[in-house]
Amino acid sequence: MRSDFERILKVNQQKEVRSPLNSRRPIPIPAFLAGIMIKLFKVKEKQRELAENANGKPPVKKQSAGELRLHKDISELNLPKTCTISFPNGKDDLMNFEVTIRPDEGYYLGGAFIFSFQISTMYPHEAPKVKCKTKVYHPNIDLEGNVCLNILREDWKPVLNINTIIYGLYHLFTEPNHEDPLNPDAAAVLRDNPKMFESNVRRAMAGGYVGQSFFNRCI
Repeated sequence: MRSDFERILKVNQQKEVRSPLNSRRPIPIPAFLAGIMIKLFKVKEKQRELAENANGKPPVKKQSAGELRLHKDISELNLPKTCTISFPNGKDDLMNFEVTIRPDEGYYLGGAFIFSFQISTMYPHEAPKVKCKTKVYHPNIDLEGNVCLNILREDWKPVLNINTIIYGLYHLFTEPNHEDPLNPDAAAVLRDNPKMFESNVRRAMAGGYVGQSFFNRCI
């Protein structure tokens, strides 16, 4: 006869074989335990953030690829003296800024024109949104500030940068184009009567009416 010890050993071995700890199937976790584990994970994550920011400041936001590229573009700006850039929301918000253009030649000599730039996190795969905040009598800028510049639309490519756009905007003031207008009336005057166009531009920049539209002084 087998000893009591042998019988007990055999029973224990059978229990081990049937034990869920030795099974390959995952052991289901009760819902209430899963909830507790999630809460513990969140607490640990919060403690980690507080430890990394012991000075009491909020955690540093990780920059997107678009922000990193824009930061590079801004640091490499090489603008003419007629163009300046400013950050109304402070330099912590690089994704929204303004550019002021003061043409030193052409019809718009002496004027100051402000453009807002709104950059998405998809930059440079998506072109910046640019609007003219200064109401201007111009064939390629409508009275709502929309700008007709090919590199902001179908000709945009990720290899282009902020510097390229600003030079493109400056070019609109030195060489306005009547062939691709956003303001058809101004384009027609430029095409048919350049002297009258020049007079209208000067009147608008000085502050006054051109046709039915009023323009604030920007000179």
